[in-house]
Amino acid sequence: MEYAIIFLPLIGAVVGYLGRSFTKYFSEITTSLLVAISAFLSLITFWKGIKSDIYGNYIIFEWISSGGFTANWSINIDPLSSVMLVVVTFVSALVHVYSIGYMSHDPHKPRFMSYLSLFTFSMLALVVSDNFLQLFFGWEGVGLCSYLLIGFWYKKNSANNAAIKAFIVNRIGDFGLAIAIFLIFLFFGTINFEEIFQVTNLYAEKKLVFFGFELNLITLICVFLFIGAMGKSAQFLLHTWLPDAMEGPTPVSALIHAATMVTAGVFLVVRCSPIFEYSQAALNLVAIVGMITALFAASVALVQNDIKKIVAYSTCSQLGYMFFAAGVGAYHVAMFHLFTHAFFKALLFLGAGSVIHAFKDEQDIRKMGGVRKKLPFTYIFMLIGTLALTGFPFLSGFYSKDAIIEFAYLKNSSLGNYAASVGILTAFLTSIYSWRLFFKTFHGPYNNEKISINDTHESPFVMLVPLIFLSIGAVFSGYFFKEIFIGHHSNDFWQTSVFFLNEIKHDVIPLWFLMTTPLIVLISIPISFYLYIINPKVLEDFKNTNMPLYNFLLNKWYIDELYIKIFVNPTKKIGSFFWKKGDIGVIDKFGPDGISKLVKIISNKTGRLQTGFIYDYAFVMLLGLSILLTYLILK
Repeated sequence: MEYAIIFLPLIGAVVGYLGRSFTKYFSEITTSLLVAISAFLSLITFWKGIKSDIYGNYIIFEWISSGGFTANWSINIDPLSSVMLVVVTFVSALVHVYSIGYMSHDPHKPRFMSYLSLFTFSMLALVVSDNFLQLFFGWEGVGLCSYLLIGFWYKKNSANNAAIKAFIVNRIGDFGLAIAIFLIFLFFGTINFEEIFQVTNLYAEKKLVFFGFELNLITLICVFLFIGAMGKSAQFLLHTWLPDAMEGPTPVSALIHAATMVTAGVFLVVRCSPIFEYSQAALNLVAIVGMITALFAASVALVQNDIKKIVAYSTCSQLGYMFFAAGVGAYHVAMFHLFTHAFFKALLFLGAGSVIHAFKDEQDIRKMGGVRKKLPFTYIFMLIGTLALTGFPFLSGFYSKDAIIEFAYLKNSSLGNYAASVGILTAFLTSIYSWRLFFKTFHGPYNNEKISINDTHESPFVMLVPLIFLSIGAVFSGYFFKEIFIGHHSNDFWQTSVFFLNEIKHDVIPLWFLMTTPLIVLISIPISFYLYIINPKVLEDFKNTNMPLYNFLLNKWYIDELYIKIFVNPTKKIGSFFWKKGDIGVIDKFGPDGISKLVKIISNKTGRLQTGFIYDYAFVMLLGLSILLTYLILK
């Protein structure tokens, strides 16, 4: 069964691509069915783990063996990987089904479905790895597939640029991960998780000189691991690829940016918790970057107008929550939020796709409005997703997001208090921009001049079915799994897959603190409705009087512009210099161009000997004979 979970998506990717010429629906049915079976088997595995504590490490084959070094291709099923299997396969299966309708008119749909399945396989290979090499293989596979999917509409320059940007930015993070793996192998002599985690405590005080500085080994490893996580999970400074990745088809956004690729970084930190726990400095870094990311992305989302980019920045912000939860040592809470977030964020992305489908590919929320009666099902699903995202009481986001803030408070440290404060502020901003998206999309006057409101229509049934299942997860996943994931006896579930050196105690939290976030969420709804629907002039006047602040947020804190000025433009100038002076001026001049020019000159010179007169040829023959005779005589 474990083999089927991992390899069915790969089989689907291969068969779906090769069989695209069989029948019209062969590829989409094959890929969707095989991923759905994988999802069903993942649920069984997850349930068996909860009920019967049945886990195991299944070695497929010995991958590398050199001296004392071995690396296996394995399927490691433990509580942590079983949770990820459910998240990845379940969301992927629903995205596959959704894509049948969303991509129905695309002539390259078989290729698209194949890419989705290949992406799923890469992510599964990552989460079930028992060593860093297999993890890195899946890590890079996910990066490659994201490039293919983001740039799927390759005839659009914006899609090509977004794919390249995602690939390059992720390479920065991947470089950090590679250095971390090299350091681990150099000092630990192995890359197998279990062997490393068992002896990490022995290296807790080990120092090494790195670029002239004496640094703690474990801290250095953790920092580089986190750099890898920052790239994949789009944390501050390495986040710039995520909003641009919205150029890909909407199902890609739901798959990559809700449940799979962007959560890989969180998974990596949690998987390596036995290492991070021995470096408080690294944990502080994780928490600080997570806090900055959460606040940054939420502030930027307030003024964006592209419906997909708002949801993308929301993803970035929620990932910040997960990281600062891990940074304060609440790894299980980070995983709980990852679990619930996958449902409501995929729901929002696919709901946004349904809206875009209704508006014939329009993504600007300023050109929408007033369609709640025309899109009744999409309206309900987006409402559920928005309520869950904002942390409305008793929906999934309420349990997981509030738990992060509460555990940060229970950390009882300056960093924990800062994290809790940032979490509350970000929750308020999240609620504001989420309701802004919802109200401007479905309420108020209809604002699209190109498309008549009568031409808007609800999505087909095949696109709505996945939204139903995701809505169920968005409503109930928090309530049903809270006790298992973060309850008083949660260690019974996580076992050794999550490591706590100093576990946060479940102390009593003041009532005023418990009520703060829910009250903020509730109050933000009428505030948002008033500002965006009843009296939008208030915000318009505020924008006009604070234009620098508005432009600062609209331009995403000018991070992209800063990178262009510091890195992109100088790199282009250096590249242009070497191209003109080196490639053209030296290599081409004296290489292919020089040789061809020389050949041409020689050909022209020798061509003059071809006169066509017999006496000229006779003279040459006589001259040659004379030279030969002279040589023979002198010899």
